[in-house]
Amino acid sequence: MSQSQSVERHMQRILLAEDDHSLRRFLVGALERAGYAVIAFANGAEAYERLKEEPFTLLLTDIVMPEMDGIELARRASQLDPDIKIMFITGFAAVTLNTEGTRERAATVLSKPFHLRQLVTEVDRVLAA
Repeated sequence: MSQSQSVERHMQRILLAEDDHSLRRFLVGALERAGYAVIAFANGAEAYERLKEEPFTLLLTDIVMPEMDGIELARRASQLDPDIKIMFITGFAAVTLNTEGTRERAATVLSKPFHLRQLVTEVDRVLAA
């Protein structure tokens, strides 16, 4: 990775909402090693409170979580910041996304299990779009 790519990635702020502690730790590590600034929360409600305080470039969220699921979090995030990019991760391959309230935009869904390199590639792609 070139120095300009590293600086560009570091300016991209990612808010991660994932209720599985081990997976959350692995995801943060992989994204930080790739040069991204990541703030992580264990549920959608905590992540939403942080979104209200400061802007993020990307919301990376599990779909099925306690307190507030990822779809509701994405809907609320889009209302706060129409430009935020959204990416879902899920262990439920058959989940159907209702994108109403997220401006009918196509959402990227990464199904578990996935390789951490695949995650970084997808995040790069979503942020470059």
